Formats: sequence, C-alpha cells, structure tokens
Amino acid sequence: GTVTSNVAFHSFPFIFQIKLIIQTRSKMLKLKEEKKKHKKEKKKQGEDEKKSERKTREQRKAEAELEEARKNGFVPAEVDEEGKDINPHIPDYIKKVPWYYNIDKPTLKHQRPQEDKHTQYDDLRKSQRTGIIKGSGATRYRKGACANCGAMTHKKKDCLARPRKKGAKFTNTNIAPDEYVPEKLSLDFDGKRDRWAGYDVKKHRAVFEEFEKVEKEKKKLRAEKLHKQAEEKKKKKLQKLQEDAEGGADGAVADKKEEEESDDSDTDDSDDEKNEEEDDFKYAEQMDMPGTKVDIKSRTSIRNLRIREDTAKYLLNLNPNSTRYDPKTRSMRGNPLAHLGKDPRDLPFAGDNFIRYSGDVTNVAKTQMFAWEANKKGSELHMQTDPTKAELMHKNFRLSKSQFQDDQRKSILEKYGGEEHLKAPPKELLLAQTENYVEYSQTGRIIKGNEKAKVLSRYPEDIHPGNHSSVWGSYWVDGNWGYSCCHATDKNAYCLGESGKKVRSMPAEDELLALPKGSGNGEVSKGVEGSDDQKKSLVELHYEKKVEDANESSKAKSKKRRKHKHSKIRKRNKGSESASSSSSSSSSSSSSSSSSDSDSDGDESDSKGNKKKKAKRMQELIKQQRKEEEKAARLLKMDERDRPFNSMSSKIKEVTDEDMEAYQLRRQHADDPMAKFLKK
Repeated sequence: GTVTSNVAFHSFPFIFQIKLIIQTRSKMLKLKEEKKKHKKEKKKQGEDEKKSERKTREQRKAEAELEEARKNGFVPAEVDEEGKDINPHIPDYIKKVPWYYNIDKPTLKHQRPQEDKHTQYDDLRKSQRTGIIKGSGATRYRKGACANCGAMTHKKKDCLARPRKKGAKFTNTNIAPDEYVPEKLSLDFDGKRDRWAGYDVKKHRAVFEEFEKVEKEKKKLRAEKLHKQAEEKKKKKLQKLQEDAEGGADGAVADKKEEEESDDSDTDDSDDEKNEEEDDFKYAEQMDMPGTKVDIKSRTSIRNLRIREDTAKYLLNLNPNSTRYDPKTRSMRGNPLAHLGKDPRDLPFAGDNFIRYSGDVTNVAKTQMFAWEANKKGSELHMQTDPTKAELMHKNFRLSKSQFQDDQRKSILEKYGGEEHLKAPPKELLLAQTENYVEYSQTGRIIKGNEKAKVLSRYPEDIHPGNHSSVWGSYWVDGNWGYSCCHATDKNAYCLGESGKKVRSMPAEDELLALPKGSGNGEVSKGVEGSDDQKKSLVELHYEKKVEDANESSKAKSKKRRKHKHSKIRKRNKGSESASSSSSSSSSSSSSSSSSDSDSDGDESDSKGNKKKKAKRMQELIKQQRKEEEKAARLLKMDERDRPFNSMSSKIKEVTDEDMEAYQLRRQHADDPMAKFLKK
C-alpha cells in the first residue's frame, strides 16, 4: 500500500532519491515535447486541408454560372441520394448540411422530419384479445395472484369480483380463471377516438343468423297455414258433393259451384302473395332515398326530380353535326331543332342563347355598351353605380341620333327630291288581304281579333284612397311626387279638388292670409256660421280662422299703445299741477285738448323714437361684439402660461334676435366690391 512505498522511499539514500526525481522530470519533459510536435503536425494538416478547401475566383465564378443556369432551366437540377431533384431556387443556408451528418453529397435529408424524432403509432386494425384464457382455471391458490378471486392477471385492489368474506388465498376454492391483459398501444388522434376499436366482426354474424331463423319460422307458419286451408277446402267440397247427391241436385249446378270454388281458391292464393309483398313494402317507408317517397297503398315511388318523359337536350337531334352539347355545364347554346324551320317561340327548346337573350337582356346590353363608349370618350358614366343616369343618357342619345338621321334624310330629299317615290301604300292595300282575323259588329265596332290586351303589373291598380280621383305619382313638383287631382304632395292627405290646386299655387307668404272670394276681414266668422247653403272646405275655414287671429292680435297691440300714451299724458299733467296750483282749471282744459291732439300724432312720434332706440342698441351691440372678438384674438396670441387664470372659459349665453341682427350688420361679404375700402 501507500504506507510501505513511503517507508521504502525514505529508506533509500539521499543520492538515489535525487536520481529518481531527475528521471521522472526528464520523462515528463519528453511527453510535453511529443504533445507539442503532435499539435504542430495537426495544425499543418488543418492548414493544408483549408488550403485545399479554399476556392479560387474562377471556381466561384463557375459555380455561380452553374447555379444561374440551373435556375433558368438550361442545366438539370441536382439530385439527392433518393433520386429526387433539388429545387435550385432553395437558398444555400438551407442546402448546407451540418458537419455532424458527415454527408458530402447534395441532400435535403437534414430538413425533413427525422425518424428518431418521429412518433410511431400502432395500426388501427391491430386487434387485442379480450376475455378469459381457456384452460387457465387453477385448483389451488398461486403465489402473486389476487387474494380475493385467485386470478393471476390482477391484484386485490384492481379486482372487479364481489369481495369475499374469506378470499381465495385462505380458502383455496372457487379460484377464478385468468383474463387476457390488453397491451398499451400508442394511438394517434383517430385511433384514440375509434368507436369500433376492439370490436369483433364475427359478433355481427349473430345478427344474420337471428334474421335467418326468423325467416325460416315465417316460412313454416305460411306452409302450415296453406296446408290447413287446403284441407278445409277439401272437406267443404266433400260435404257439398254429399249434400247434392242426397238432395238430388242437378249436375250442372254442382259444376258451377265447383268453378266458383276454384276461382275462390285462386283469389286466396293471390291474397297470400299480396300479404308476402306487403311484408316487404312494410319496411320501404323507413328506407326512403333522397328525392323519393314510397306509397304502400298505390305501391309507387314518388320522385321529386324531373319527369321521365321529358326529352333531354342532347336527344332532341341525334345528328352528330348538329349543335354541340357541353356535358360539364349541361348547356346547349345553339338551336338543335333549327332544321325544322319553325319559329323558335313555338319549339319546346330553342337553345340556351334564345332563352338568355329574351326580354330586356338586349336593352341592358345596349346600355352597357353605350356606357363603355361614353367612358372612353371622357364622361364619367358607370352602369352599375348609377343605372338611372346611364338609362337617361342612353335615351337622350337615341333621340338625338334619330333626330339627326331624320334631319339628314330631309336635307337629302330637299336637295335631290324624290320624296313621292318613298310614300308607298302598305302591303294590306297593295295585296288587298291580310292574315289578321277581325270580327266587327253591325255598328262597325270591333268585337274580336284586334283588341289590345291590358298590360297589368304586379302592384294593385285603380285604387284611389282619400277620395282622390288620380293615382299617387301622377303629379311631380320640386322633387316630390303627388296627386294630379289636388296637387297634394303628402301621400296620406285628403283630396281637396280644385280648391287645393288654387291654394297650393299661391306663394308661401299669402297662404295663411288667403280668403275665399266675397268675404271681408271682419265678416269671416259670420260667413262661416251663417253660410248654410254654401258649403266651405276645411282649408277655407282654416284660413278664415288664421285671419281672425291676426286681426285680434293687431287690435290688442293698438290698445297697448293707447294705454302707454295715456300714462305719459297723466305724468305731464301731474307735473304742471305741482308747479302752479292756481292755474289748475286752465291746465285741465288744456290737457284734455292736448290728449285729443296727441292721440292723432302719437303713432308717428312713437315709431321714430323706437327706431332711434333700436339704432343706438345696435351700435352698442356691435361695439360689444368687436371688443369680445379683439379680446379673444389677444388671448389666443398669448402663451398658455401667460394667460390669466380662467380667461378662456367664456360664459355661455343664449343668442337673441338683436345679437343676430347686429352680427348681420357688422358682417362683411366676400363678394362686396367695397369690402376692401371698409375699416375693420
């Protein structure tokens, strides 16, 4: 051990110890030198390899040209180890293989999912045995088995059997057989949710066997039933023959009865066959296919598809050189029955193009073409965004075009003549016969043949609500629809007839002051109450009431003015009495005379005073508004930190009529030619 070596070392003389130390040091130095040499050699090898790996400019240029040619398709692409082409447009940082793969060939294996990281799942069809293992029933308890039932496949805590008072471990009786233990499978998403996992297909065979047994029993019962019916028929025949023989019945009668009985037997057989068929049809209603419905009583299947008698498009004309049928779109654009020479409207099918270009389709296509042409020439017109504008423009274009053609035709005829040759009589007069059947009465009225059919729309027609005689939309004014009978633009308005037209033709200012003819300002109420013979409309009564209100308001204002004047005169009289009491009688007489004179000239003086006051008030308001604007402009120019506290919070007040009038007087219009010369 270590102790003996230390003792031996210390037992040597001092010289020998020095020699051993020198030898060990020399060995260590040699090892270090060898390691240095080995490192130097490795470095040289690495430098040589790097030099060999370094590529010249020409090599790099050639590689770049090769890559460009591969991208352009002039050179075939690189191939990996599996023989698949590598896309030349894949960048180099994806193509380069890591060093730990030790692969020098071009490959993309490192970019694909690796097998070691890919989870492998068990097959869905893998079946597991379940149930009891045959021949595994033991007679004695085995070590490691379930203490309750004695089976080797589970422990006591996992046992599903009824817990015994004394387990099989102690009784050694009724030891349960072993079961198959299912393996733990690694399943994917579908495997974990498989409803039929572990189902034995052989179990479904029991369903067929049960059905076959039921069918056999049914056949036996039918055979027994038929056998009984045949025996009963034979017995009946024998009884009838015996009765006929005993009673001395004629042979002909017996033959007839036999024939009837044979017919009855045939009908019974047919009834049995019907019963069998009904058993089959009994389940038909539960097995309805989409688009079909089975009726048991009529024994027919009702289909919601096309009628079988309808001939398909491609069977109308079997000539291979006729119009083409496209099976993918199920379309036949041409007319397959064009060889018959009939009118397409009389044919059962005249092609998809005939159906497609019927109705207003051609007109819409023409307007679309017109919109495109107008758009090319600079006008902003689009049929989908503004169809009304496009329709109106197209209509105007057609009118102007026809007018231009007529003018051109007239100018040519005026210049060269020959208009009399163009005025040819109609074909009916030339040939003196037509194919149009017309039936006339004795008076010359048309009874049948040439009458015009009324064009009806899907909306209700000839309905006039509110006592109107015209239809809503028969009148148009200022962008509003109305009724032409009374010019009312409100749809729910009551018809007023000609009086409504007169009232609505008046200007807006005169409507409220309008009066029926022959009625004065003061006699409105009398005319309304006393005119029993003349019936007035509601509008006339309304206007009369408005005029009465206006007259009453004017009277009330005149009364207020008179009171105001009298109060002024009283104040003047009081002042004169206090100054000179002696001349009271003369002042009273003079005041009475002055009051009578002042009543006549009071209106003019009051109106002048009011105008002066109003002008002064307007000037004050204009000055006030200017000051407020100057103050606001001065505060806005100031910095926020220099403004006084709460200076921008303007007091909100309602704008009066006087303020608005002052603002209108002070405001300068941009169109005013003198605006530049006015002082701000």
